[in-house]
Amino acid sequence: MHPVDLAVLVLYLAVAVALGVLSGRRTAGMEGYLLAGRQLPWWAVLGSIVATETSTATVLSVPGKTFLPGGDFRQYVQLALGLIVGRAAIIWLLLPGFFQGRFFTAYELLRQRFGTGAQRTASLLFLLTRNVADGLRLYLASLALSHFLGLGLPGCILLVGGVTLFYTYWGGMKSVVWNDCVQLAIYLLGAVLALAWIAAQLPQGWDSIWQFGRQQGKFRMFDFTWDWTDPNVFWVGLIGGAFLTLGTHGTDQLIVQRLLSTPTRRGASAALLLSGVSVLGQFLLFLLLGVALAAFFAHHQPARPIAKGDEAFSYFISNHLPQGWGLVGLLLAAVFAASMSTLSSSLNASATAVVNDFLRPGPAKDWDQRRLLRASRWLTLGFGLLQMVIAYLGASATRAVVDQVLTIAALNAGAMLGLFLLGTFFARVGQGAAVAGMLLGLGSVVGLYLLAPLPFPLYATVGALVTVTAGVAASWLAG
Repeated sequence: MHPVDLAVLVLYLAVAVALGVLSGRRTAGMEGYLLAGRQLPWWAVLGSIVATETSTATVLSVPGKTFLPGGDFRQYVQLALGLIVGRAAIIWLLLPGFFQGRFFTAYELLRQRFGTGAQRTASLLFLLTRNVADGLRLYLASLALSHFLGLGLPGCILLVGGVTLFYTYWGGMKSVVWNDCVQLAIYLLGAVLALAWIAAQLPQGWDSIWQFGRQQGKFRMFDFTWDWTDPNVFWVGLIGGAFLTLGTHGTDQLIVQRLLSTPTRRGASAALLLSGVSVLGQFLLFLLLGVALAAFFAHHQPARPIAKGDEAFSYFISNHLPQGWGLVGLLLAAVFAASMSTLSSSLNASATAVVNDFLRPGPAKDWDQRRLLRASRWLTLGFGLLQMVIAYLGASATRAVVDQVLTIAALNAGAMLGLFLLGTFFARVGQGAAVAGMLLGLGSVVGLYLLAPLPFPLYATVGALVTVTAGVAASWLAG
């Protein structure tokens, strides 16, 4: 790598560490460490939510959807509309409950409604799926970065995981959110500059991209047919996306913790709803980048065929961007940023879940703030090391196995949503029936995934409906 590009990358990593150290100096007490004192501005939380949703897969794989022949805007645009609808439903259905008390986790609401058993079951499911999935995401991000840096996979895991762990350990939620905002700016700037560079290399600039996209049918956004097995159909994206975001943003500690870090419910509502609009804009940017990459390689044939869509952007960065201008370094920083934003959020949310769902309602309920803060930091360190170990173990599995485990880990959103819906709308359903319904809902979607796969957005819909139906039925049978 050219020294200028390396300097840009090192500067980004130094800024991330510095933000962590500075945030840690001003952190007081457990609430300050885990929720930034509930004083974060809504716009910073908005940026953090968007950055947390964005992984290395988003940066490298979404352009691949429109890069490949036959690819267009349909799936992600229609899904994003569902994400916005789902966020609006969270603001109406779930957010009021989270702001009734000074909760630290989403699952404390379940304790208030059902009891400690439901709270801990939901929290444990979150901890298991989140840390396995994010450990494997660290492996995949490190694998991609190892091709750019020429550094071995273990070194990349240590670099990405170590820097993320450092600033999260010292600065807590405040460091996570402000680093997320920096990371959001970096990867969006990187995508815009890459797009501008591609346009400058084409005979007619932006017109070349536009004409190529129109000729190839890549700007198609909507499909109103009724084929529920097709993920590119409008209704699948809208309904599936709405249920998916209800589960991932309304019940997952990763996002709820950010909403609880704002001083008011109104600010949390603004951050949540506008993050959906921002995600739609982000999808449009990366999908347009994929069209631009296809137009570029139509005029500049690659040395080898690019068979996989998610290889197109990384191949372009490695082989066609000019060295020594800092642009390669910025785009590598963008790949780092996309990975680190999700990992840091996972570490902080996992520590919060253990402290507030297992320690405070249990033997450590009388600990003072200093002791709880120390436990939170040690748990952050422990989860960081655990995810790095999972990343190392992921290297021994095939890519297909890793992708399957990641998918299964994401299937709990619908079952978790169903549990919260039972608590909100079905007053007669008790703890045992609700937990049984959730486990049956989770089992049903895992079984469907393994035996009769559906379009991905619909798993949350099925999981939520099965959980609610089974919970109500179990309650009725119990008398």
